Amino acid sequence: MATFVHLTPAANAARVRRAGLRAAGCGEWRGVFLFPVLPSYTLTHQWLRELARRPGSRGLVAVHVRLPDDEAVTVGRYSDREPARVTAAVAVRRVADAADARGWEVFLPRSVARAEIRHIRPVRQVNGWRYRPDAHGTPPCLCFGCRDRGGYGARRLAERRPHPLDGPAPAPRVLLARVEAAEAAGDTAALRDALYWFGMRRRGPLPRLSALAGHADPAVRTALVEAVAYWSTPGVAALLRELERDADPGVREAATEALVR
Repeated sequence: MATFVHLTPAANAARVRRAGLRAAGCGEWRGVFLFPVLPSYTLTHQWLRELARRPGSRGLVAVHVRLPDDEAVTVGRYSDREPARVTAAVAVRRVADAADARGWEVFLPRSVARAEIRHIRPVRQVNGWRYRPDAHGTPPCLCFGCRDRGGYGARRLAERRPHPLDGPAPAPRVLLARVEAAEAAGDTAALRDALYWFGMRRRGPLPRLSALAGHADPAVRTALVEAVAYWSTPGVAALLRELERDADPGVREAATEALVR
């Protein structure tokens, strides 16, 4: 039998003790994440601090699970697109033999029955890494995919180290000055760049930018659609309906997709 641990909020302990661990997720990836119980307490509970960052009840407990050696699971690092499909015994051996077991995980594609749970134990809440192994002392990536939106100090960090593509966007007055300078110089590339940054914002000066719906370059008109598509500013839908009747098919398609969203 292979022994694994699953970390869950302490508030769930009574339900888990009564009914087991419910599968989460959807489709093929609906199940329970586990980690082998290794001789190292630190490695066994390494995911604790990362999971503790999630909103919800404070404090986690370790649910110890025993599975048959031939149980089908997947194993690999959290960043693996296609984790290996192996048995539970092989998964334990692969993690134990890894040169660096940090960031590894085992996925069981089903629920865990109450009879398969051996213990529910408290764990030290300061154990493990956050964000990713070796993140401490490494400048964080602030792209849209990696950014910790809403996390402690996230806004100040983004303002101090703005990402060249994902912002945060400059202030509207700065972007309007760029638009005016680009129009005066006839620089359509700079104009599209300013509209790209307007698309990072939730609202914007729609009356000033609406005039670009008549710009001679269809690439600029498409950039205008993408800039205002997610704004909550009144009048956006009317502008998009106007651009749905544009002479250029690419602009019409972009406006239609924006209205559907």
